[in-house]
Amino acid sequence: MRATPLLPLLGLLLVGCNLAPRYTRPAAPVPAAFPGAGAAAETPEVPWTSFFTAPGLQGVIRQALANNRDLRAASFNVERVQAAYRIQRGAVWPSAGVMASGDKYRLPEKLNNGTAKYVEQDSVQFGILSWEIDFFGRLRSLKDQALAQFLATEQAREAARLSLVSATAQAWLTLAADQENLRLAQGTWETQKGTFDMIKARNAAGLASDLDLRQAESQVEAARADLARLKGQVAADGNALELLAGGKVPQDLLPQGLDAAGDFKDVPAGLPSQVLLRRPDIRAAEYQLMAANANIGAARAAFFPRVSLTAGIGTLSPSVSDLFGSGTRTWSFAPQIVSPIFAGGSLIAGVDAAKAGRDMALAQYEGAIQAGFRDVADGLARRAALVEQVDAQQALVTALQKAYELSDLRYKAGLDGYLNVLVAQRSLYAAQQGLVATRLAAKVNQVALYKALAGQI
Repeated sequence: MRATPLLPLLGLLLVGCNLAPRYTRPAAPVPAAFPGAGAAAETPEVPWTSFFTAPGLQGVIRQALANNRDLRAASFNVERVQAAYRIQRGAVWPSAGVMASGDKYRLPEKLNNGTAKYVEQDSVQFGILSWEIDFFGRLRSLKDQALAQFLATEQAREAARLSLVSATAQAWLTLAADQENLRLAQGTWETQKGTFDMIKARNAAGLASDLDLRQAESQVEAARADLARLKGQVAADGNALELLAGGKVPQDLLPQGLDAAGDFKDVPAGLPSQVLLRRPDIRAAEYQLMAANANIGAARAAFFPRVSLTAGIGTLSPSVSDLFGSGTRTWSFAPQIVSPIFAGGSLIAGVDAAKAGRDMALAQYEGAIQAGFRDVADGLARRAALVEQVDAQQALVTALQKAYELSDLRYKAGLDGYLNVLVAQRSLYAAQQGLVATRLAAKVNQVALYKALAGQI
């Protein structure tokens, strides 16, 4: 009964202590709201299938998520780090097993009263092969560090997944825009060719000058060169999309223009900057900070004694045939304590290195938050400007279309030379290309905001 008060003490020794600093999440080094934001209105995460609603785009993204090699490598890396965590977690518990051994040796004459002797000894033991009793939390700190590393790697995979979704959508939109430019160039070339044939006929009849003919011919060749360039660009866009998708993209999933993408969900007003903490890259940086914090505990525990235990019970016999007979029972109990006395300053340096690693991880975490804040702030700043720019560019195209039609009518009526038609046509074509580029920029901006906010729009 006297041993009863010792039970709580024994339990305390087995639980041990943890010398790692208590982790608290650092304050975000950014304003509470994004520039120009109103009242805070936090929203849940939006899955990519709800943001990208075009069937073709969804199909390509699904193909990329299934086949992209970079994402597959990130997934394998998660499995590797998860296995490393399980290994470290298992180190906290005792390792039990069976150990069999057999020894046979010659005892020399001088050790056996002038007569040589052959000695044979066989044994089988079951017990604790190795167990470090974690009084000071060294193993638990290493386990916590491995867990945080695993969680950081898992978040890195999620960041890679989000980046892949965003990159695939941007590649699909780029292909859609260049397809529009290709159709625009094809239509422009056909119009130019028709005009050239007409002027050529008028020139043969003496109704159009050679200058008009050569000017029309230059427009046809310029349009043909642009058409060839865009054909190559569309092919390159298709190759880039297939690289992201991890294989050949079916024809029915390819875009037929920017309108095929549909409308994307807009960012709500007043979104707080606190949503950045949900970004997988920022989560990964925080888990790295937690791992570095746990590493301090392991470095501090190195100052204290390390207690290990080996124990077993089994049989011991001079021959294998009598190994499990009567009178062969044996047991062993081998505790070991290793305590540092002098290490040349390496233990102090280990703690200093661990603290420096924690400070570096903290700086990287804060830097990740600041970079994310800038991504969102830049995207929001461009969003309003791009909406206005698309409207203005559309109005410009409409005005230049009318100007081209009027100049063409005046030329056909003999009121003006072909130079006015040439200038109007070039201006219209450039404005049409500018409209496609602006619409693409507006779409890509929304995709970039979706990525910057990790789907929280």
